[in-house]
Amino acid sequence: MSPLILIAIFIVATLVGYMLIKKVPSMLHTPLMSGMNALSGVTVLGAIAATGIAYKSGSQTLAIIIGFVAIVLATINVVGGFGVTDRMLRMFDKKKKGGAN
Repeated sequence: MSPLILIAIFIVATLVGYMLIKKVPSMLHTPLMSGMNALSGVTVLGAIAATGIAYKSGSQTLAIIIGFVAIVLATINVVGGFGVTDRMLRMFDKKKKGGAN
């Protein structure tokens, strides 16, 4: 596929994503983010698979380094998403803080 087509797809996907997120009420952002953790997990698996294929085929070292960076960044995204979800769920915790038993 032509690099120009790939860049055009990226730009269109960015604009559509921005327009969709812009219309979501602010109270729904955190629950939607926690739901996207599953998709971020797929991103991690894809980055691992792509890096493994690049390594096995003896590709350039740059491709392997970029794949490793993709794995690290996707993992940070997943861990951060779970952290946000945990904080959100703690807001709805019914246990009393302090006080007598």
